[in-house]
Amino acid sequence: MKISDAYVIVTSPGRNFVTLKIVTESGTYGIGDATLNGREMAVVAYLEEHVIPALIGRDASRIEDIWHYLYRGAYWRRGPVTMAAVSAVDLALWDIKAKAAGMPLYQLLGGKSRERVMTYAHCTGKDIDSCLIEVEKHVKLGYRAVRVQAGVPGIPTIYGVAKREGERYEPADAELPAEHVWSTEKYLNHVPKLFAAVRERFGDELHVLHDVHHRLTPIEAARLGKMVEPYHLFWLEDCVPAENQESFRLIRQHTTTPLAVGEVFNSIHDYRELIENQWIDYIRTPLSHGGGITHMRRIADLAGLYHVRTGFHGPTDLSPVCLGAAVHFDTWVPNFGIQEHMPHTPETDAVFPHDYRFEDGHFLVGEAPGHGVDIDEELAKQYPYKRASLPVNRLEDGTLWHW
Repeated sequence: MKISDAYVIVTSPGRNFVTLKIVTESGTYGIGDATLNGREMAVVAYLEEHVIPALIGRDASRIEDIWHYLYRGAYWRRGPVTMAAVSAVDLALWDIKAKAAGMPLYQLLGGKSRERVMTYAHCTGKDIDSCLIEVEKHVKLGYRAVRVQAGVPGIPTIYGVAKREGERYEPADAELPAEHVWSTEKYLNHVPKLFAAVRERFGDELHVLHDVHHRLTPIEAARLGKMVEPYHLFWLEDCVPAENQESFRLIRQHTTTPLAVGEVFNSIHDYRELIENQWIDYIRTPLSHGGGITHMRRIADLAGLYHVRTGFHGPTDLSPVCLGAAVHFDTWVPNFGIQEHMPHTPETDAVFPHDYRFEDGHFLVGEAPGHGVDIDEELAKQYPYKRASLPVNRLEDGTLWHW
């Protein structure tokens, strides 16, 4: 199965997506997701200048060899751009291999560990009452787990909450980064009230998640984790910037609230201390940023040794290609935890036809050979790339902070 062609497709049916298509001499092709929100064109340039020329003529069935060629062969290893490109190649090659075997991807990985994949929804509101309305809507749709984010009095813009009621939340909302304001004190004083209100309205069986988005210091995160223990969160996500993995030791010493991290990670080395010291409970890296299936299998296997489970990132800036592959991975991986779900727009679903389906708060895997997601290239041309940047954060005194 020699690779005869490979090319990048950039489209924006509501969000920007970077798709890699690899074609073999027999005409079989595979699709990979190389989207990196806010850095899409950097990934495109890396793929076109460095990766694609090196793929032509290689045997598409030698996934392991190609992965190491792209990873070890790059002196400047890791990094978000490089690993997004490696991930796209890997997803496309696994798609090709599963198609050649005539089986869905989850079968090639080892078969089902479960019949359905539990997801969590995003429920947001400008205040607690409007957030509770969103929770109720999603509970009626069958969700057993919800991520709750609500506005904080005195902070004009808060992560995860749309600027106007009824709109979809979109963080990359300007060509150049917008500047938001943050107050840790106001947030810590208010957010436990949100969890108390959710538990009072919906009881103890609903799984409740929350994303801090890297905003706290370790001792502040420890305080938050301890304060919210009565509401037994499913997880507290990204409570501190994770460059210093040992930060999580301090948090773990003070709270039993489960901790999730990793959507900005891209290799097993970002996780090693966190997993081996059992400082976290869930890994968040998506297949499209963490080296694809080849590398994420290794991370998941290491995590499984220490009772750490998966909880893949799943925002709308990851295309249905990434989501479709994730549903196959989720169906197979023994230490599955949960899958994030933000529904794509109808336009996105039309550009990326797929055979996974959502039903009663869960994903059900498709049975088509490969990962079951394709791209309508002609339709994709109708949605040209639109430059968009993620915001930056400042404290109330003007100090630049973590977004």
